[in-house]
Amino acid sequence: QVYLTESGGGLVQPGGSLRLACSVSGTALDDYIMGWFRQAPGEEREFVGAVLWNTGSVFDVDLLRGRFIVSRDRVMNTMYLQMHRLKPEDTAVYYCAANSDTNTWYSAAKYDYWGRGTQVTVSS
Repeated sequence: QVYLTESGGGLVQPGGSLRLACSVSGTALDDYIMGWFRQAPGEEREFVGAVLWNTGSVFDVDLLRGRFIVSRDRVMNTMYLQMHRLKPEDTAVYYCAANSDTNTWYSAAKYDYWGRGTQVTVSS
């Protein structure tokens, strides 16, 4: 069992930055890939980025590369999503998730465990 808790969401102005954290507890994570997803109202859950827990290798998406950075701290058992130059279209609930199948890092349906999400609102 893996327990995930997101934090760090909030209201930020366009162009601003925000760092989300995902605190992880439960089973050892070395066989997992940890992902960030987001879901805007009326939209499907969208892959944002992922990190392979044991190596730190990162998987991301072209459209967000350079603005969104995924990382993890194995000592703190925490995954991070650093977001820069935020835009109103980044507004969504952001979720962290854990997947024991490291080859399907892009698919929300393959993730086994989910946090409850944290709201990010980008607005002036």
